[in-house]
Amino acid sequence: MRRRGVDFRRPLRRKVRDLLWWALCCAVIILFLYILTKGNQIESITALSKRTYKNERIVESLNMTEEMLNPNSVTRQLNDQISLAKAFVVIAKESKNLQFAWELSAQIRNSQILLSNAATTGSPLTTVESESAIHDMALLLYQSQQLHYDSATMLMRFKARIQALEEQMNSVTEKSSKYGQIAAEEVPKSLYCLGVRLTTEWFKNHNIQKKLKDTRQVEMKLKDNSLYHFCIFSDNILATSVAVNSTAINSKNPEFIVFHLVTDEINYTAMKAWFAMNDFRGVTVEVQKFEDFTWLNASYVPVLKQLQDSEVQNYYFSGNSDNGRTPIKFRNPKYLSMLNHLRFYIPEVFPALKKVVFLDDDVVVQKDLSALFSIDLNGNVNGAVETCMETFHRYHKYINYSHPLIRAHFDPDDCGWAFGMNVFDLVQWRKKNVTGIYHYWQEKNIDRTLWKLGTLPPGLLTFYGLTEPLDPSWHVLGFGYTNVDPQLIEIGAVLHFNGNSKPWLKIGIEKYKHLWEKYVEYSHPLLQQCNFH
Repeated sequence: MRRRGVDFRRPLRRKVRDLLWWALCCAVIILFLYILTKGNQIESITALSKRTYKNERIVESLNMTEEMLNPNSVTRQLNDQISLAKAFVVIAKESKNLQFAWELSAQIRNSQILLSNAATTGSPLTTVESESAIHDMALLLYQSQQLHYDSATMLMRFKARIQALEEQMNSVTEKSSKYGQIAAEEVPKSLYCLGVRLTTEWFKNHNIQKKLKDTRQVEMKLKDNSLYHFCIFSDNILATSVAVNSTAINSKNPEFIVFHLVTDEINYTAMKAWFAMNDFRGVTVEVQKFEDFTWLNASYVPVLKQLQDSEVQNYYFSGNSDNGRTPIKFRNPKYLSMLNHLRFYIPEVFPALKKVVFLDDDVVVQKDLSALFSIDLNGNVNGAVETCMETFHRYHKYINYSHPLIRAHFDPDDCGWAFGMNVFDLVQWRKKNVTGIYHYWQEKNIDRTLWKLGTLPPGLLTFYGLTEPLDPSWHVLGFGYTNVDPQLIEIGAVLHFNGNSKPWLKIGIEKYKHLWEKYVEYSHPLLQQCNFH
């Protein structure tokens, strides 16, 4: 066989060799890129782990709480110096040594910077780092002692400062109570205007007088014990109107309700005119004045004799006899008003009635109250809501337990209760001579050693053992001085604005005013003329 020539074999071999070289080069390049990429990943992981470790080391390197509790800690030593230096700054300023106070303040800032840096870096302070600051502060503290800023002096000055602040606080509190009491006693111009206009209307409009004279059917209702009888003793026309109106609006049968209102001679005509001019959904309203009660005289009523006594009036209004120690709250004209004490004579005021619900004039009724007249008082005279959820509403907070007569008859931890919404069984009242019990305690308190002026303390004594606790939802208190649980507002039948912040005054608590104001007809011509809004 004949072979090919050399010229035909070389090109093929050369081509194969070239392909092998190119393949080898590509493999080398790929290997290089792979190694390079892998190296970057390892470096990134290493750097990340180093940073994580570094962060963990910073977080775990210094526990500031442990450092401050360690008695050998430089940080604690610096902090103790700063606390002492701050006290010396106050004393230096009070001593008018302003230059020294400035030097202490500057060194305090330097030490605080060191502590701040230690907390930021997470490394505890060393003696070398803080030696200068500790030394400089120690010199200043030593200088403070040389200036008589020692511990004894500091304590005496701080005690004097605390005493001065307490005196200022007491002075401010007393002024606040005084001005609050004055505001509470104020008769707003609008109320005064309403009384004047109603009195004028009564004498000018004979139809109003005729309307009252022609109500013979009303006289029968006043003595009908099958009806629901309420009584209010007040000289505030608008407040009384709200109590009557809210009771009528929320009653299922307002035509069965009879309101017995007792006022004083000054407001008698205006009160009659208002309730003759306005209809309260068919509610029967009777208006009397206590000056017409012939039995109400000093020989029968001990408190009336006391209220007329010039010494008593001087005690509660000027406070001269006890160097002004009498609390301002006892210098309220209501305590010297017979309208406030008339609640102890309800059987005498309404001799034909067997059961009455007593209401204060600063209440709002938002539920039907007819169920009160069917409550079984279990032979007791007074049905009331107890107020002893807190310790300051127990007996020992109202009467003087240092008196042997009080200690012998009353348990200091017994629950107090509230006037403002009370169910009185007048049959039991007369049977047990409750008014006589009241007279007994009033006579014993002639020297004011059993309790101060007011009606709740003698009420607690008079109705002791004769009071039946009612469900708290019947009577919710506190709308005139504190915050009230919204749930209690929702379920409450009678809301009581006891306290100085009455809703008809500018000092009334704004968030509760709407509960009272929604029963005021501001569109009434007389209210508009007197600028009620």
